[in-house]
Amino acid sequence: MKESLTLSCLSCGQVNRFPAAKLEASPKCAKCGALLASGDVAAIGERQHDKATQTDDLPLLVDYWAPWCGPCRTMAPEFATAAKALRFKARFAKIDTEQFQAVSQRLQIRGIPLLILYAGGKEIARLSGARPAAEIEKLVRQHL
Repeated sequence: MKESLTLSCLSCGQVNRFPAAKLEASPKCAKCGALLASGDVAAIGERQHDKATQTDDLPLLVDYWAPWCGPCRTMAPEFATAAKALRFKARFAKIDTEQFQAVSQRLQIRGIPLLILYAGGKEIARLSGARPAAEIEKLVRQHL
């Protein structure tokens, strides 16, 4: 692992750098104080999405969803369970495709729920449809 890690805050978008050894000590954003690796699923907007997918040193799994989507709502607890299990290995976020249509258009999202895993500033995997926590974890672990 690198000596230092770069993570963008999923709350305010601030890019933070800190020693890699401090990852499990729950580092906080220098600007807003939010936890950078909490194990929770962060609801993000377009700005946070773009920064995190391009700059983060930890893999980021994003759930593209919409409030009216039944399978999206069904998968939400499974996604949260996987986020807790992979707390210091990857970060998890969700973005509402209804509210942030420009993101879904740019990524050519045709169906939801859709999970996209990012690492090293690039998309490295996609998984469509509602999935149990074990499958979500497997997707991330095979790309760590």
